[in-house]
Amino acid sequence: MKMMKAPKVDEKMVHDPFKKSAKKTTVVKKGGWIKDAIKKPGALRSSLGVKEGQKIPAKKLAAAAKKPGKMGQRARLAQTLRKLGK
Repeated sequence: MKMMKAPKVDEKMVHDPFKKSAKKTTVVKKGGWIKDAIKKPGALRSSLGVKEGQKIPAKKLAAAAKKPGKMGQRARLAQTLRKLGK
């Protein structure tokens, strides 16, 4: 009886569960989201007609937060930032 030789196996074909994968991991930086969220500083204040250097009244901010579009988005972000400051 004639014995057959087993075919050669490449390392690529064998699955090694202990070998680290070549996938790159991305590092996510912590913090800094407020700086990235404010694209146009002062835009909400100017659209609400509040002078520079004065605080936006809470009632005016609440009314603007109910509006759709960019003004509403900016007002809701301002409300959130006001809560973070307390």
